Amino acid sequence: MRSDLFSPQNAEAQTTQPGMKLQNGKMLKVALNGEMMVRQGAMVAYQGNISFQGQGASGVGQFVKQHLTGEGVPLMRCTGTGDMFLADLASDIHLIDLEGGHDGLTINGKNVLAFEPTLSYDIRRVQGAGMLSNAGLFNCVFSGQGRIAITTKGTPVVLQVDQPTYADPQAAVCWSASLQTGFHRADQFGLGTLIGRTTGEAFTMSFNGQGFVVVQPSEEVPGSFVSGTGGGQQAGQPGSAAAGILGNFLGR
Repeated sequence: MRSDLFSPQNAEAQTTQPGMKLQNGKMLKVALNGEMMVRQGAMVAYQGNISFQGQGASGVGQFVKQHLTGEGVPLMRCTGTGDMFLADLASDIHLIDLEGGHDGLTINGKNVLAFEPTLSYDIRRVQGAGMLSNAGLFNCVFSGQGRIAITTKGTPVVLQVDQPTYADPQAAVCWSASLQTGFHRADQFGLGTLIGRTTGEAFTMSFNGQGFVVVQPSEEVPGSFVSGTGGGQQAGQPGSAAAGILGNFLGR
């Protein structure tokens, strides 16, 4: 049988040790020998002896936060030996190695594809969000040492924050957890509707300090969720009021 489909560029990526490796820009290969945390619904194929177990939010505190905010990452714990192939609607995939220390990674939960179980995460209110917008109130903060795979809609830009930096909250994928964030009406900067056009409220997000922010060339569709982390509560629904109460309670 002959076809360009069988060209070497489409052959399975070779791995010499367990862990994550890009099969291509839109598919992730995980050579599993132990455990891996994977977004539910992300697996497109696997080989070997692997078992899968759905995971709720870990701990009562996260359970309460996830159900009030509509946030979090729907996860499954994958254990065993074999190869898994992960994807998310042909989104671009990127690998990030967290090296421990004091700095973590704040990320929209919907952009999490997989991560090593050595990493821990929590659901926190985005600093400065208040009740300004129907998006961006809560995100996931990852810390520890290990590798995480994230997705973006298109090729992103990584901005080094060494001066005041602003982005549409719907397009900001992740950023250094040490950065100070805030929300501002776009018309305060004379931007009108040039930024934040899909949020229903023209807000821009500010970043200050030393670190980076990853911005994708795409925004969420109109009618977005309470937060950019891909939960389930729509703005204006009962859960959005609970999210505001929770944000005040957490004080983060």
